[in-house]
Amino acid sequence: KKMDNDKIFFTQEDIKQLEIFRYKIDEEIIGKKTSFIELFAKLYTQRLQQADTIITNISKQKFNYNLPEKYTVTEDTSFAVNSVAATVKLYKNIKYASALSVSYLVKELNQKSVNKQFVDSLEPVFKKKICDVFKRNIQKDLQYPGGVQQLICTEYCNAIATCYDPHTAFMTMTARENFESQVGKKNMVFGFNLQENEDGEVAINNLMPGSPAFKSGMLNKGDKITSIQWEGAKPIDVSNASIQEISQMLSTSNHSNATITFTKSDGTKRQVTLGKELATDDVEEDKVTSYLLKGNKNIGYISLPSFYEDWENENSINGCSNDVAKEILKLKKENIEGLILDLRYNGGGSVQEAVDLAGIFIDVGPIAQMKLKDPKPFTLKDLNRGTIYDGPLTVLINGFSASASELLAGVFQDYNRALIVGSTTFGKATGQRVLPIDTTINIKEYKDKEINGNAIKLTLSQVFQVSGKTAQFAGVIPDIILPDATEAYNRKERNEPFAIPAKNIEANKYYLPLKPLPIEMLKEKATEYEKADLHFNEVRKYIATKKISQQKVDVSLKLEDIIKLKNIDEDDENEMEEVKTDTTQNIIYTVNNNSFELQRINANENLKTINESFKNHLLKDSYVKMAYKLLLLMNK
Repeated sequence: KKMDNDKIFFTQEDIKQLEIFRYKIDEEIIGKKTSFIELFAKLYTQRLQQADTIITNISKQKFNYNLPEKYTVTEDTSFAVNSVAATVKLYKNIKYASALSVSYLVKELNQKSVNKQFVDSLEPVFKKKICDVFKRNIQKDLQYPGGVQQLICTEYCNAIATCYDPHTAFMTMTARENFESQVGKKNMVFGFNLQENEDGEVAINNLMPGSPAFKSGMLNKGDKITSIQWEGAKPIDVSNASIQEISQMLSTSNHSNATITFTKSDGTKRQVTLGKELATDDVEEDKVTSYLLKGNKNIGYISLPSFYEDWENENSINGCSNDVAKEILKLKKENIEGLILDLRYNGGGSVQEAVDLAGIFIDVGPIAQMKLKDPKPFTLKDLNRGTIYDGPLTVLINGFSASASELLAGVFQDYNRALIVGSTTFGKATGQRVLPIDTTINIKEYKDKEINGNAIKLTLSQVFQVSGKTAQFAGVIPDIILPDATEAYNRKERNEPFAIPAKNIEANKYYLPLKPLPIEMLKEKATEYEKADLHFNEVRKYIATKKISQQKVDVSLKLEDIIKLKNIDEDDENEMEEVKTDTTQNIIYTVNNNSFELQRINANENLKTINESFKNHLLKDSYVKMAYKLLLLMNK
């Protein structure tokens, strides 16, 4: 599934060969045999090479978009019977993707009918573009650092790991470093950022001072990347690749050198060989930004995209809890009378940071309960007496708020400390640790040290609220439930294969909740506000439409049929977008920066642009407006 999720490479004949190992994988592992991996790598290499040749041949054909061809659900969801059927399947995939690209341009140009001459002129352009994307993805695997067998071995280990639970994972050194960089550790970089130039080509936007790219002396802003070659592999042509594709290729390895071919502004081609180094940019401030919503009352707003920690300091000086605390102090100088903490789309991170962040708002006491292999849970506590902010608080969550976000939202609910607004969270209440692949270590005594080589991210704990409830599977259910677009997708922990079920446990005996919030009154008002805001009605319609559209159906490869279908889909999307961007609807506050930020922002044009864009977003965000209105009621 991982190596050929779209079922376009392997055939049913290949699957029959692999099937003999279905009940022998355990014997292979115990016997230290590699027959399955060797066969898999051999077949995969053959099929990639074969597909590359097939795509080359398809690129020479002319697509007729008027033929009554269909790409059926059966074809889409099953492996091709043999190599001949695999050729047909690749042809249909490429033709559909090409026709889709043509349809987008026809729609963009607002053409009333499909002009044959116009389509004929576009056909070779989009066909080549789509074929190049397919071929680049194939070459990315064939030219994987260390070879195809290395790629297969990595995915084989990861497949075994994820059979224990969805969050257990085998990690190469590169994968581990990339994971750690997401939760606060500095990442490995070549030291340049990319952007599309006016001609749609991917070019270097800026160089990071002191980085390998900077020190090479060969790269400059505006240089266009045309190929990437990992040491020991063949070059991959990326002259027509997107930023996303190139970024993905560059993230494949942190420890192999890459030879990058680029074109200078004068048209000359050059090559530079670079190795990644730890990021040298030490500007750690302002990861969290706060805003002031000025209306009937001054309300603070802070968005927290993830729970990152400070890997280099035991006191977590640069962790997210400390950064949020600094922003609250800035907002208090503006005399705020309420605070919105936005945890939407926050997928989690450091549990300790979530505990520390809870302590900013709650006086000393138990924060959560954690259970390891032992039957008795232990308590995570806020050991620092006092709070940084004790005023009215609203927390925004949605279906993609997970893990540490759910822990924090659950704490606030248990203590009646905040009003939780939004949609039910993801439902992940397990904890993981990254460990060396070393069976001799004692997990209880192991202190996190620098890991050299591969590692494993292992699920070791379950997290419970102080009330004894767990967010595992169930998620955190908001006090004020609002329709949210994330409900259109069944991406929840409970839908993941091998997810660990959990039962509630006894409540912690020592936690003392605050006075209950007036939830029923706030629910009544929220229902009233929701009915008056067209956005929420459109969201409900969007969810219903999306759930229907996710059902697989046969797809016509006729251009006219594709255009009609896309027009219907895009009309639904546009209706949703129009409601989102209706700035005339109930403007109840202005969005301002706190006084500490203004000078810094005004001195940097890039920051200024980003800042204005986000302020405009906050002005229109119906969920933020709802939180603002409810805070006004809580403040009475």
